[in-house]
Amino acid sequence: MGRSVVIGASLSGLFTAVALQQLDGETLIIERDLLSAASALPRSGVPQGRHPHVFLYRGLLAAEQLLPGLGDDLIAAGAIPFNTGDLPWLSEDGWLPTGRPGFEVLSATRPLFEEVVRHRVLTLPGVQLREGARVSELRRDDGRWDVDLADGGSVPADLVVDASGRSSRLSVWLTRLGVTVPEPTEIDAGVGYATRMYQPDREPDDCPGLVLASNPTTLAGGMALRVEQGRWLICALGFGTRRPPRDESEFHDFLATLPDPVLADLAARWRALGDVQLHRQTGNVRRRFERCRDWPARLLAVGDALCAFDPIYGQGITVGACQALLLRDAFTAGFTPAASRRLQRRMAGPVRTPWDIATSEDLRFPTSRGHQTAVQSLLGSWAREVGRLAVHGDRRAADVLGRVYHLVSTPLLLAHPALVVAVARSRLFGPGTPAARPAVLDSLVGYPP
Repeated sequence: MGRSVVIGASLSGLFTAVALQQLDGETLIIERDLLSAASALPRSGVPQGRHPHVFLYRGLLAAEQLLPGLGDDLIAAGAIPFNTGDLPWLSEDGWLPTGRPGFEVLSATRPLFEEVVRHRVLTLPGVQLREGARVSELRRDDGRWDVDLADGGSVPADLVVDASGRSSRLSVWLTRLGVTVPEPTEIDAGVGYATRMYQPDREPDDCPGLVLASNPTTLAGGMALRVEQGRWLICALGFGTRRPPRDESEFHDFLATLPDPVLADLAARWRALGDVQLHRQTGNVRRRFERCRDWPARLLAVGDALCAFDPIYGQGITVGACQALLLRDAFTAGFTPAASRRLQRRMAGPVRTPWDIATSEDLRFPTSRGHQTAVQSLLGSWAREVGRLAVHGDRRAADVLGRVYHLVSTPLLLAHPALVVAVARSRLFGPGTPAARPAVLDSLVGYPP
Protein backbone atom coordinates (compact mmCIF):
# COMPACT_ATOMS: atom_id res chain seq x y z
CA MET A 1 0.00 0.00 0.00
CA GLY A 2 2.93 2.38 0.48
CA ARG A 3 2.10 5.21 2.90
CA SER A 4 -1.14 5.58 4.84
CA VAL A 5 -1.92 8.91 6.50
CA VAL A 6 -4.22 9.15 9.52
CA ILE A 7 -5.47 12.67 10.23
CA GLY A 8 -5.73 13.04 13.99
CA ALA A 9 -4.11 11.24 16.91
CA SER A 10 -7.46 10.80 18.60
CA LEU A 11 -8.25 7.42 20.07
CA SER A 12 -10.07 6.56 16.83
CA GLY A 13 -6.99 7.59 14.88
CA LEU A 14 -4.70 5.55 17.10
CA PHE A 15 -6.92 2.47 16.87
CA THR A 16 -7.02 2.93 13.09
CA ALA A 17 -3.21 2.95 13.01
CA VAL A 18 -3.30 -0.47 14.67
CA ALA A 19 -5.65 -1.76 11.95
CA LEU A 20 -3.32 -0.39 9.26
CA GLN A 21 -0.65 -2.81 10.46
CA GLN A 22 -2.37 -5.36 8.22
CA LEU A 23 -1.26 -3.40 5.15
CA ASP A 24 2.26 -3.30 3.84
CA GLY A 25 3.89 0.10 4.20
CA GLU A 26 4.23 2.90 6.72
CA THR A 27 1.60 4.80 8.66
CA LEU A 28 1.94 8.51 9.41
CA ILE A 29 -0.36 10.07 12.02
CA ILE A 30 -0.70 13.84 11.61
CA GLU A 31 -1.87 15.67 14.73
CA ARG A 32 -2.34 19.41 15.14
CA ASP A 33 -1.68 19.38 18.91
CA LEU A 34 1.76 19.04 20.48
CA LEU A 35 1.75 15.76 22.39
CA SER A 36 5.21 14.51 23.31
CA ALA A 37 5.82 17.06 26.06
CA ALA A 38 2.24 17.12 27.30
CA SER A 39 2.24 13.72 29.01
CA ALA A 40 -1.17 12.79 30.43
CA LEU A 41 -2.58 16.32 30.28
CA PRO A 42 -5.72 17.65 28.58
CA ARG A 43 -5.20 19.14 25.12
CA SER A 44 -7.15 21.58 22.99
CA GLY A 45 -7.96 19.00 20.32
CA VAL A 46 -10.03 17.06 22.87
CA PRO A 47 -12.15 19.78 24.54
CA GLN A 48 -14.05 17.18 26.57
CA GLY A 49 -10.79 15.73 27.90
CA ARG A 50 -11.12 17.42 31.30
CA HIS A 51 -14.47 15.79 31.97
CA PRO A 52 -15.41 12.30 33.20
CA HIS A 53 -15.33 9.52 30.63
CA VAL A 54 -17.31 6.32 30.83
CA PHE A 55 -15.35 3.68 28.93
CA LEU A 56 -18.06 1.23 27.92
CA TYR A 57 -17.35 -2.46 28.30
CA ARG A 58 -17.72 -3.15 24.57
CA GLY A 59 -15.16 -0.48 23.83
CA LEU A 60 -12.67 -1.91 26.32
CA LEU A 61 -13.11 -5.35 24.76
CA ALA A 62 -12.47 -3.96 21.28
CA ALA A 63 -9.43 -1.98 22.46
CA GLU A 64 -8.02 -5.12 24.08
CA GLN A 65 -8.50 -7.03 20.83
CA LEU A 66 -6.56 -4.36 18.98
CA LEU A 67 -3.85 -3.97 21.62
CA PRO A 68 -3.64 -7.13 23.76
CA GLY A 69 -2.64 -6.33 27.33
CA LEU A 70 -3.91 -2.74 27.13
CA GLY A 71 -6.08 -3.19 30.21
CA ASP A 72 -3.09 -4.25 32.29
CA ASP A 73 -1.12 -1.29 30.92
CA LEU A 74 -3.87 1.11 31.94
CA ILE A 75 -4.09 -0.34 35.44
CA ALA A 76 -0.30 -0.11 35.79
CA ALA A 77 -0.56 3.56 34.80
CA GLY A 78 -3.16 4.21 37.50
CA ALA A 79 -6.57 3.40 36.00
CA ILE A 80 -9.12 2.18 38.55
CA PRO A 81 -10.81 -1.19 37.86
CA PHE A 82 -14.33 -1.63 39.21
CA ASN A 83 -17.51 -3.61 38.72
CA THR A 84 -20.40 -1.65 37.23
CA GLY A 85 -22.78 -3.50 39.54
CA ASP A 86 -21.18 -1.61 42.44
CA LEU A 87 -21.71 1.85 40.94
CA PRO A 88 -24.56 3.75 42.67
CA TRP A 89 -26.89 5.03 39.95
CA LEU A 90 -29.95 7.22 40.51
CA SER A 91 -32.26 6.71 37.53
CA GLU A 92 -35.45 8.49 36.60
CA ASP A 93 -37.42 6.06 38.79
CA GLY A 94 -35.05 5.65 41.72
CA TRP A 95 -31.79 4.02 42.77
CA LEU A 96 -30.65 0.90 40.97
CA PRO A 97 -29.62 -1.91 43.34
CA THR A 98 -25.88 -2.22 43.95
CA GLY A 99 -23.81 -5.24 44.91
CA ARG A 100 -24.93 -7.17 41.84
CA PRO A 101 -22.90 -8.74 39.01
CA GLY A 102 -21.84 -6.27 36.35
CA PHE A 103 -19.06 -5.54 33.89
CA GLU A 104 -15.45 -5.10 34.91
CA VAL A 105 -14.45 -1.70 33.54
CA LEU A 106 -11.78 0.92 34.13
CA SER A 107 -12.00 4.49 35.34
CA ALA A 108 -9.32 6.93 34.19
CA THR A 109 -9.03 10.42 32.83
CA ARG A 110 -9.16 10.80 29.06
CA PRO A 111 -5.55 12.09 28.90
CA LEU A 112 -4.22 9.01 30.69
CA PHE A 113 -6.15 6.67 28.41
CA GLU A 114 -4.81 8.47 25.34
CA GLU A 115 -1.24 8.51 26.61
CA VAL A 116 -1.17 4.77 27.27
CA VAL A 117 -2.76 3.92 23.90
CA ARG A 118 -0.50 6.35 22.06
CA HIS A 119 2.62 4.84 23.65
CA ARG A 120 1.55 1.36 22.55
CA VAL A 121 0.72 2.46 19.00
CA LEU A 122 3.95 4.38 18.44
CA THR A 123 5.97 1.26 19.24
CA LEU A 124 4.36 -0.58 16.31
CA PRO A 125 6.51 -1.12 13.20
CA GLY A 126 6.26 1.62 10.61
CA VAL A 127 4.06 3.98 12.67
CA GLN A 128 5.20 7.59 12.96
CA LEU A 129 3.63 10.70 14.49
CA ARG A 130 3.95 14.23 13.16
CA GLU A 131 2.61 16.55 15.84
CA GLY A 132 1.94 20.27 15.74
CA ALA A 133 0.86 19.97 12.09
CA ARG A 134 -2.59 20.98 10.81
CA VAL A 135 -4.04 19.54 7.61
CA SER A 136 -5.41 22.32 5.43
CA GLU A 137 -6.53 20.47 2.30
CA LEU A 138 -6.77 17.14 0.50
CA ARG A 139 -5.87 17.00 -3.19
CA ARG A 140 -6.11 14.05 -5.55
CA ASP A 141 -2.99 13.28 -7.51
CA ASP A 142 -3.23 10.59 -10.19
CA GLY A 143 -5.54 8.41 -8.10
CA ARG A 144 -3.66 9.01 -4.87
CA TRP A 145 -3.64 11.89 -2.39
CA ASP A 146 -1.61 14.90 -1.42
CA VAL A 147 -2.25 15.94 2.17
CA ASP A 148 -1.50 19.66 2.38
CA LEU A 149 -0.37 21.15 5.67
CA ALA A 150 -0.99 24.65 6.96
CA ASP A 151 2.74 25.34 7.15
CA GLY A 152 3.03 24.92 3.40
CA GLY A 153 4.27 21.35 3.31
CA SER A 154 2.56 18.38 1.67
CA VAL A 155 2.53 14.64 2.32
CA PRO A 156 1.79 12.14 -0.47
CA ALA A 157 -0.43 9.25 0.59
CA ASP A 158 -1.75 6.03 -0.90
CA LEU A 159 -4.57 5.93 1.68
CA VAL A 160 -6.01 8.69 3.88
CA VAL A 161 -8.14 8.08 6.97
CA ASP A 162 -9.84 11.10 8.54
CA ALA A 163 -9.97 10.71 12.31
CA SER A 164 -9.86 14.42 13.07
CA GLY A 165 -12.97 14.36 15.21
CA ARG A 166 -16.07 16.49 15.53
CA SER A 167 -14.37 19.49 13.87
CA SER A 168 -13.46 17.53 10.72
CA ARG A 169 -13.33 19.56 7.50
CA LEU A 170 -13.61 16.53 5.25
CA SER A 171 -17.02 17.59 3.90
CA VAL A 172 -15.52 20.91 2.79
CA TRP A 173 -12.53 19.25 1.15
CA LEU A 174 -14.73 16.75 -0.68
CA THR A 175 -17.05 19.48 -1.93
CA ARG A 176 -14.08 21.37 -3.35
CA LEU A 177 -13.11 18.17 -5.17
CA GLY A 178 -16.56 18.00 -6.76
CA VAL A 179 -17.87 15.17 -4.57
CA THR A 180 -21.56 15.42 -3.66
CA VAL A 181 -21.78 15.26 0.14
CA PRO A 182 -25.19 14.75 1.79
CA GLU A 183 -26.23 17.18 4.51
CA PRO A 184 -25.37 15.90 7.99
CA THR A 185 -28.05 14.94 10.49
CA GLU A 186 -27.86 16.98 13.69
CA ILE A 187 -29.74 16.55 16.96
CA ASP A 188 -28.69 18.86 19.76
CA ALA A 189 -30.29 18.72 23.21
CA GLY A 190 -28.30 21.72 24.45
CA VAL A 191 -26.31 19.80 27.04
CA GLY A 192 -23.60 21.58 29.01
CA TYR A 193 -21.00 20.18 31.43
CA ALA A 194 -19.08 21.66 34.33
CA THR A 195 -16.35 19.55 35.95
CA ARG A 196 -13.83 20.03 38.74
CA MET A 197 -11.04 17.80 39.99
CA TYR A 198 -10.95 17.02 43.72
CA GLN A 199 -8.60 15.41 46.22
CA PRO A 200 -10.38 13.52 49.02
CA ASP A 201 -9.07 14.01 52.53
CA ARG A 202 -9.09 10.22 52.83
CA GLU A 203 -9.28 7.58 50.11
CA PRO A 204 -12.83 6.07 49.98
CA ASP A 205 -11.99 2.58 48.75
CA ASP A 206 -15.51 1.17 48.93
CA CYS A 207 -17.06 3.27 46.15
CA PRO A 208 -15.82 3.78 42.57
CA GLY A 209 -18.11 6.71 41.91
CA LEU A 210 -21.79 7.51 41.45
CA VAL A 211 -24.23 8.76 38.83
CA LEU A 212 -27.25 11.03 39.20
CA ALA A 213 -28.87 10.60 35.80
CA SER A 214 -30.66 13.51 34.17
CA ASN A 215 -34.22 13.30 32.88
CA PRO A 216 -36.73 15.58 31.10
CA THR A 217 -38.19 16.69 34.44
CA THR A 218 -35.03 17.66 36.28
CA LEU A 219 -33.07 18.75 33.17
CA ALA A 220 -29.95 18.22 35.24
CA GLY A 221 -27.73 15.52 36.66
CA GLY A 222 -24.20 14.81 37.71
CA MET A 223 -21.58 12.22 38.52
CA ALA A 224 -18.42 11.60 40.48
CA LEU A 225 -15.75 9.19 39.33
CA ARG A 226 -12.58 8.04 41.03
CA VAL A 227 -9.58 8.33 38.71
CA GLU A 228 -5.82 7.87 38.88
CA GLN A 229 -3.58 9.32 41.62
CA GLY A 230 -6.30 9.18 44.24
CA ARG A 231 -8.27 12.00 42.61
CA TRP A 232 -11.96 12.32 41.79
CA LEU A 233 -13.83 14.17 39.06
CA ILE A 234 -17.13 15.76 40.05
CA CYS A 235 -19.28 16.74 37.09
CA ALA A 236 -22.57 18.59 36.80
CA LEU A 237 -24.62 18.61 33.61
CA GLY A 238 -27.75 20.35 32.48
CA PHE A 239 -29.91 21.05 29.46
CA GLY A 240 -30.75 24.41 27.91
CA THR A 241 -31.05 27.14 30.52
CA ARG A 242 -30.21 24.58 33.22
CA ARG A 243 -26.61 24.20 32.06
CA PRO A 244 -24.17 24.47 34.98
CA PRO A 245 -21.97 27.57 35.41
CA ARG A 246 -18.20 28.09 35.58
CA ASP A 247 -18.25 30.23 38.73
CA GLU A 248 -17.09 28.21 41.74
CA SER A 249 -19.83 29.23 44.17
CA GLU A 250 -22.53 28.89 41.51
CA PHE A 251 -21.16 25.45 40.61
CA HIS A 252 -21.62 24.35 44.23
CA ASP A 253 -25.09 25.90 44.29
CA PHE A 254 -25.96 23.93 41.15
CA LEU A 255 -24.83 20.64 42.73
CA ALA A 256 -27.10 21.39 45.68
CA THR A 257 -30.15 21.50 43.36
CA LEU A 258 -29.68 17.92 42.14
CA PRO A 259 -32.08 15.18 43.29
CA ASP A 260 -29.57 13.86 45.86
CA PRO A 261 -27.20 16.01 48.00
CA VAL A 262 -24.23 13.65 47.79
CA LEU A 263 -22.29 15.52 45.08
CA ALA A 264 -22.72 18.87 46.84
CA ASP A 265 -21.59 17.28 50.11
CA LEU A 266 -18.48 15.79 48.49
CA ALA A 267 -17.55 19.05 46.78
CA ALA A 268 -17.89 20.91 50.08
CA ARG A 269 -15.73 18.39 51.96
CA TRP A 270 -12.95 17.66 49.46
CA ARG A 271 -10.10 19.90 48.32
CA ALA A 272 -10.56 21.30 44.81
CA LEU A 273 -7.68 20.96 42.35
CA GLY A 274 -7.99 23.71 39.78
CA ASP A 275 -10.89 25.64 38.33
CA VAL A 276 -14.30 24.53 37.10
CA GLN A 277 -14.08 23.45 33.45
CA LEU A 278 -16.95 23.87 30.96
CA HIS A 279 -17.86 21.96 27.81
CA ARG A 280 -20.89 22.68 25.64
CA GLN A 281 -20.12 21.23 22.20
CA THR A 282 -22.32 18.19 22.72
CA GLY A 283 -24.74 17.81 19.80
CA ASN A 284 -25.15 14.55 17.90
CA VAL A 285 -23.80 15.01 14.35
CA ARG A 286 -23.91 12.22 11.77
CA ARG A 287 -22.20 12.73 8.43
CA ARG A 288 -23.82 10.45 5.86
CA PHE A 289 -20.71 9.57 3.89
CA GLU A 290 -22.07 6.08 3.29
CA ARG A 291 -24.58 7.72 0.93
CA CYS A 292 -21.92 9.33 -1.29
CA ARG A 293 -22.25 7.68 -4.70
CA ASP A 294 -18.97 9.22 -5.90
CA TRP A 295 -16.95 8.48 -2.77
CA PRO A 296 -13.24 8.71 -3.71
CA ALA A 297 -10.96 5.70 -3.68
CA ARG A 298 -8.26 5.44 -1.00
CA LEU A 299 -10.21 7.57 1.49
CA LEU A 300 -12.01 6.64 4.73
CA ALA A 301 -13.61 8.53 7.64
CA VAL A 302 -13.91 7.10 11.15
CA GLY A 303 -14.81 8.11 14.69
CA ASP A 304 -16.28 11.54 15.38
CA ALA A 305 -15.28 12.65 11.88
CA LEU A 306 -18.06 10.33 10.72
CA CYS A 307 -20.47 10.48 13.67
CA ALA A 308 -20.15 12.52 16.86
CA PHE A 309 -22.39 11.66 19.80
CA ASP A 310 -23.64 13.56 22.82
CA PRO A 311 -20.79 12.66 25.24
CA ILE A 312 -23.26 12.00 28.06
CA TYR A 313 -23.67 8.43 26.76
CA GLY A 314 -19.94 7.61 26.52
CA GLN A 315 -20.23 5.93 23.10
CA GLY A 316 -17.63 7.64 20.92
CA ILE A 317 -14.52 5.72 21.98
CA THR A 318 -16.35 2.41 21.70
CA VAL A 319 -17.57 3.17 18.18
CA GLY A 320 -14.05 4.17 17.11
CA ALA A 321 -12.56 0.96 18.48
CA CYS A 322 -15.23 -1.19 16.81
CA GLN A 323 -14.68 0.57 13.49
CA ALA A 324 -10.95 -0.15 13.80
CA LEU A 325 -11.74 -3.84 14.28
CA LEU A 326 -13.79 -3.78 11.06
CA LEU A 327 -10.90 -2.10 9.26
CA ARG A 328 -8.43 -4.64 10.60
CA ASP A 329 -10.55 -7.52 9.35
CA ALA A 330 -11.07 -5.88 5.96
CA PHE A 331 -7.37 -5.16 5.53
CA THR A 332 -6.51 -8.70 6.58
CA ALA A 333 -8.87 -10.10 3.95
CA GLY A 334 -7.23 -7.96 1.27
CA PHE A 335 -7.99 -4.29 0.65
CA THR A 336 -8.09 -2.74 -2.81
CA PRO A 337 -8.70 0.94 -3.60
CA ALA A 338 -11.84 -0.01 -5.51
CA ALA A 339 -13.32 -1.28 -2.24
CA SER A 340 -13.08 2.12 -0.51
CA ARG A 341 -16.74 3.05 -0.97
CA ARG A 342 -17.95 -0.35 0.23
CA LEU A 343 -15.68 -0.17 3.27
CA GLN A 344 -16.87 3.36 4.08
CA ARG A 345 -20.46 2.10 4.04
CA ARG A 346 -19.42 -0.59 6.53
CA MET A 347 -18.11 2.11 8.87
CA ALA A 348 -21.74 3.11 9.43
CA GLY A 349 -22.47 -0.29 10.99
CA PRO A 350 -21.05 0.37 14.48
CA VAL A 351 -22.75 3.79 14.42
CA ARG A 352 -26.37 2.73 14.03
CA THR A 353 -27.29 1.36 17.45
CA PRO A 354 -25.50 3.98 19.57
CA TRP A 355 -26.90 6.72 17.30
CA ASP A 356 -30.43 5.41 17.80
CA ILE A 357 -29.92 5.22 21.57
CA ALA A 358 -28.38 8.68 21.94
CA THR A 359 -30.74 10.57 19.63
CA SER A 360 -33.89 8.84 20.86
CA GLU A 361 -33.02 9.77 24.43
CA ASP A 362 -31.97 13.34 23.60
CA LEU A 363 -35.22 13.93 21.69
CA ARG A 364 -37.14 13.28 24.92
CA PHE A 365 -35.84 16.56 26.30
CA PRO A 366 -37.77 19.78 25.61
CA THR A 367 -34.46 21.53 24.85
CA SER A 368 -34.03 19.47 21.65
CA ARG A 369 -35.30 20.60 18.29
CA GLY A 370 -37.44 17.92 16.72
CA HIS A 371 -39.50 15.10 18.16
CA GLN A 372 -39.28 11.37 18.58
CA THR A 373 -40.87 9.23 15.93
CA ALA A 374 -43.73 6.97 16.99
CA VAL A 375 -41.33 4.01 17.00
CA GLN A 376 -38.77 5.88 19.11
CA SER A 377 -41.46 6.93 21.56
CA LEU A 378 -42.77 3.37 21.87
CA LEU A 379 -39.32 1.83 22.35
CA GLY A 380 -38.38 4.54 24.85
CA SER A 381 -41.52 3.95 26.88
CA TRP A 382 -40.79 0.23 26.97
CA ALA A 383 -37.18 0.82 28.04
CA ARG A 384 -38.45 2.91 30.96
CA GLU A 385 -40.80 0.08 31.94
CA VAL A 386 -37.78 -2.22 32.08
CA GLY A 387 -35.92 0.46 34.04
CA ARG A 388 -38.67 0.51 36.67
CA LEU A 389 -38.35 -3.25 37.01
CA ALA A 390 -34.62 -2.85 37.65
CA VAL A 391 -35.19 -0.20 40.32
CA HIS A 392 -37.57 -2.61 42.05
CA GLY A 393 -35.04 -5.43 42.16
CA ASP A 394 -35.52 -7.38 38.91
CA ARG A 395 -32.02 -8.71 38.21
CA ARG A 396 -32.77 -9.66 34.61
CA ALA A 397 -33.98 -6.14 33.88
CA ALA A 398 -30.85 -4.62 35.42
CA ASP A 399 -28.63 -7.02 33.48
CA VAL A 400 -30.35 -6.29 30.16
CA LEU A 401 -30.15 -2.53 30.70
CA GLY A 402 -26.45 -2.86 31.48
CA ARG A 403 -25.80 -4.96 28.39
CA VAL A 404 -27.61 -2.50 26.12
CA TYR A 405 -25.98 0.55 27.72
CA HIS A 406 -22.50 -0.96 27.32
CA LEU A 407 -23.30 -1.89 23.68
CA VAL A 408 -22.76 -5.59 24.36
CA SER A 409 -26.31 -6.43 23.18
CA THR A 410 -28.81 -4.71 20.90
CA PRO A 411 -31.92 -2.97 22.28
CA LEU A 412 -33.95 -5.93 20.96
CA LEU A 413 -32.93 -7.73 24.14
CA LEU A 414 -35.29 -5.38 26.01
CA ALA A 415 -38.16 -7.38 24.46
CA HIS A 416 -37.11 -10.66 26.09
CA PRO A 417 -40.27 -12.68 26.88
CA ALA A 418 -39.34 -12.89 30.55
CA LEU A 419 -39.25 -9.09 30.74
CA VAL A 420 -42.61 -8.83 28.99
CA VAL A 421 -44.12 -11.16 31.60
CA ALA A 422 -42.41 -9.26 34.43
CA VAL A 423 -43.76 -5.91 33.22
CA ALA A 424 -47.28 -7.35 32.93
CA ARG A 425 -47.03 -8.79 36.44
CA SER A 426 -45.78 -5.45 37.76
CA ARG A 427 -48.72 -3.66 36.19
CA LEU A 428 -51.20 -6.12 37.69
CA PHE A 429 -49.80 -6.57 41.19
CA GLY A 430 -47.55 -3.57 41.69
CA PRO A 431 -43.79 -3.29 41.27
CA GLY A 432 -42.81 -4.17 44.81
CA THR A 433 -40.34 -2.36 47.03
CA PRO A 434 -37.83 -0.09 45.30
CA ALA A 435 -34.14 -0.27 46.11
CA ALA A 436 -33.02 1.91 48.98
CA ARG A 437 -30.50 4.70 48.64
CA PRO A 438 -27.09 2.93 48.71
CA ALA A 439 -25.61 3.03 52.21
CA VAL A 440 -22.16 3.48 50.68
CA LEU A 441 -23.08 7.09 49.86
CA ASP A 442 -23.38 7.95 53.55
CA SER A 443 -20.00 6.40 54.26
CA LEU A 444 -18.55 8.21 51.24
CA VAL A 445 -19.57 11.58 52.64
CA GLY A 446 -19.42 10.87 56.33
CA TYR A 447 -16.35 8.71 56.91
CA PRO A 448 -14.19 10.12 59.72
CA PRO A 449 -11.28 12.36 58.75
